[in-house]
Amino acid sequence: MISLSKSLLVSAALSCSVAGAADLGVLANSAGLAIKAATLSDGEVVDLARKSCAALDQSNKVAAPGSKYAKRLATALKPLKMSKFNGRPLDAKVYLVSDVNAFAMDNGCIRVFSGLMDIMNDDELRAVVGHEIGHVALGHSKKSLQTAYSLQAARSAVGTVSATAATLSQSELGNLGQKFIEAQFSQSQETDADDQSYNLLYKQKLSRTGLVTLFQKLATLEGPGHSMFSSHPSSPDRAQRIQTRIDRDH
Repeated sequence: MISLSKSLLVSAALSCSVAGAADLGVLANSAGLAIKAATLSDGEVVDLARKSCAALDQSNKVAAPGSKYAKRLATALKPLKMSKFNGRPLDAKVYLVSDVNAFAMDNGCIRVFSGLMDIMNDDELRAVVGHEIGHVALGHSKKSLQTAYSLQAARSAVGTVSATAATLSQSELGNLGQKFIEAQFSQSQETDADDQSYNLLYKQKLSRTGLVTLFQKLATLEGPGHSMFSSHPSSPDRAQRIQTRIDRDH
């Protein structure tokens, strides 16, 4: 994430030699916001997460509390025994969209897409949520939100160096959330989040086979338009790795 901020600063510095006086102010402001993004406090990250998640909720159709999707998600997550994660109340909802995706943010927000629920059983659904919660617990989601904030700041070049969620417009918060969803994690981050999901399921004495079949299903979907879980390593390799852990722990 630091390397992204540096690249933004280098880009700004190279542009300064040919920019006009008015442009210099915009570039300096954009660079300042990029620096700010890299140093956001935990509280500022939670505030950004809360407001960007709310903006995403407004731009997507959310399953009603009594709907079949909402009821199924609640039922599937109950065995995890998690009323909170990251120290904040768990807020799990379903987006009624066909994409195969899910995400979690530092404010306790978990959003699962109905397209994913349509092809996953409850064991696999718990594995997905455990994986996303793992990204939060390990600090990956915080870094991704910082990066998304850097990109949004560079794109809009508005606000002040101290700007956070308080001064971002609704559309900017929505764009921030979308950039967060589209972020890709590294191979090591994905592997570590897999392990976090495995450990959560193991702790609650739940089936871990869902982590295996989850990646087996995702393997059939890999390609353009299916960006959930960066394929580093590949889904078949991840399925085999989890199966090896299951065999060993037996």
